[in-house]
Amino acid sequence: MTAQQHTGGTEWRRYWPLVVAAMAGLSMSAIAGASIGLFMEPLHREFGWSRAQIAVGLSIYALVAFPLSPVGGMLIDRWGARRMAIPGTILTAAAIFSFSFANGSASQWVALWLFYAFVALGVKPTVWSAAVTSRFSGSRGLALGVTLSGNAIAQMLIPVLSQHLIDNHGWRSAYRWIGIGWGAMVLALLVPLFFAGHDKRRRDNVGRAAAALERAALPGLSLAQAIRNPVLIRIAIVTLVGTAISGALMIHLVPILNERGIGRETAALIAGLSGGMGIVGKLATGWLYDRGNFRWLNPLNLWMPVLTSSVLIFAPHSIPLVVLAASIIGYSSGALLQMSAYLTGRYCGLRKFGTIFGMMTSGIAIGIGLGPLVAGMIYDTAGSYTPLLIGVVPFMVVSGFLLMKLGPYPDWHETAE
Repeated sequence: MTAQQHTGGTEWRRYWPLVVAAMAGLSMSAIAGASIGLFMEPLHREFGWSRAQIAVGLSIYALVAFPLSPVGGMLIDRWGARRMAIPGTILTAAAIFSFSFANGSASQWVALWLFYAFVALGVKPTVWSAAVTSRFSGSRGLALGVTLSGNAIAQMLIPVLSQHLIDNHGWRSAYRWIGIGWGAMVLALLVPLFFAGHDKRRRDNVGRAAAALERAALPGLSLAQAIRNPVLIRIAIVTLVGTAISGALMIHLVPILNERGIGRETAALIAGLSGGMGIVGKLATGWLYDRGNFRWLNPLNLWMPVLTSSVLIFAPHSIPLVVLAASIIGYSSGALLQMSAYLTGRYCGLRKFGTIFGMMTSGIAIGIGLGPLVAGMIYDTAGSYTPLLIGVVPFMVVSGFLLMKLGPYPDWHETAE
């Protein structure tokens, strides 16, 4: 057994409850995006809204999250993840519940999403990744993979759950049940289990001055160094582009499949499978990261959506191929968030991880908001999703090449000494 494997085993025995709680917590951040594709048809039917009008909510989220994500990261570095996570979960659940009050007013829809955008900063990936990164080193890749699977779990379960609730109780009740039920489940895990390194020091009554000195001694880049670092800049670009593409495909997956003659129930099941493959993407990528710096892994994950687009364009009536295509985009989408969190941590260190990864999640927020909106605009203009599927190819090919040669990870332990 290697020293790294031994360290990883010790970390899992001590901190597995933190990972479980963080995984559940992260699922809160995916509910609105994972469900909106199922709500498009009933909202259009009741209010006459276009798909771009409905998806504009995610763009609002992006516009708010872009400037404020780094601020959220700074607050994590200063206050600790727990103080962000628990209030953030309560308020995000309330925001999802509040979507049920939509009355057809476009300005009210914008206001509901503005509320969601501000409160959801407390459940962004930065919160959960920072907590797990503070506890894991030898098995950080797998720990982050399990944590970030919370996003994929929501993408797997929420479409099926939303479809069932909409069909049997209506879209208003669906938003209410999802907000209350999912939020209560997450809180039941967070309150007793979610304690990161900084939170533990507070619980043990370590003084603020001592905690600040300990944080200052952590190895890694300063914020000014990170902004100028060419590797982190490339990771940020790929995170933005990749999230926009995968977000567009994942959120519009049900309408894309409907356009190709696949019924809503079948499409929802396929979308759920796609979310499940996101878990595989995160875990497989994290497991491989812990075992070496595989240069081929990053571009391969980014090139996978090209195959998805090809199948949906040229073989849309073959259910087995469509299931494969949906599985591939789910895997790639899951791997992308894992790649961003892991590579950021390895190349920037722990000193300002919350702030720096907060900046990365600004790119994620823009991608989540911009991708689905552009996809909706493409459909409203062209009357088809085919131009979107064609456009995926050049963007993902170029993104893969950007991550082909990042260089070896810095040895932050050596730097600290």
